[in-house]
Amino acid sequence: MRSEIIKVEGLGKRYGQIQAIKDVSFEVYEGEIFGIVGPNGAGKTTTIEIIEGLRIQDEGYVRVSRLDPVKEKEQLKEIIGVQLQKTAIFDRITVKEAITFFGSLYKRSLSTDFLLKLFSLEGRKNSLIKNLSGGEHQRLSVALAFVNDPKILFLDEPTTGMDPNARRSMWEIFETCRKEGKTIVLTTHYMEEAEKLCDRVAIIDYGKIIALDKPKELIKLIDSPKRIEFKIKNEAYLEKIEKINGVIRIERDGNELIIYTKEPSKVLSRIYSENMDIEELRVIDASLEDVFIKLTGRRFE
Repeated sequence: MRSEIIKVEGLGKRYGQIQAIKDVSFEVYEGEIFGIVGPNGAGKTTTIEIIEGLRIQDEGYVRVSRLDPVKEKEQLKEIIGVQLQKTAIFDRITVKEAITFFGSLYKRSLSTDFLLKLFSLEGRKNSLIKNLSGGEHQRLSVALAFVNDPKILFLDEPTTGMDPNARRSMWEIFETCRKEGKTIVLTTHYMEEAEKLCDRVAIIDYGKIIALDKPKELIKLIDSPKRIEFKIKNEAYLEKIEKINGVIRIERDGNELIIYTKEPSKVLSRIYSENMDIEELRVIDASLEDVFIKLTGRRFE
């Protein structure tokens, strides 16, 4: 059984009259990737910054590797790595200088050359920070969170602004960290990212956790239909498809159809038996976004 490394109980934080988070409770286990997902303004960043010791809660209890983030901040910073949603770095130093400088702030740090290679920044090591693209700047901000070889990583929207290839490369790094026994707390608004990476996910909305479990278990809870997507070449097929048993509803955009069904095999068997000429067929399972819609009654944005 994995040991508990982060404990959060009854967390609350206000900004004036605004209740940013209320009665947030969860635990994170050693060696897992724990996701906090939700729309912008839901309370993800406030929650993670309290755990990191960057903000002080109004109510509640937090321990990170048995340390109080407020009272034992100096001990905590040596074992955690933090990537903020926005990282302010001197823009007239080079990428290599930034990594070396951040490493000098810790008792123990990884090699600058190792981090440059790991985050595909070798070709930009002598470039000034101000000349980096958005994706490159984001990769650097994540690299800086790794600089002290932390036991626990807090990553706040780490792949925002990255192209698909860079995002997948970052996912591989995070999965390697998990295999090495590191713990990652990840906030994201990319539901696909949470499903791909996270052992467990907390869905937060309006400052409250509305669901928490493994991604697959959350999806099972809503008993949502699957989607069959394809293109049709003949209008006559539409009437036949509408009459197939098991079709819940159909959405159409030009010659593209989306069929919602809980019996995809049965529906597809009928489509093939009618020899319908279709293209670009995809069967898509329910997702965490479907969970959010089911729980809140609105789309995730």
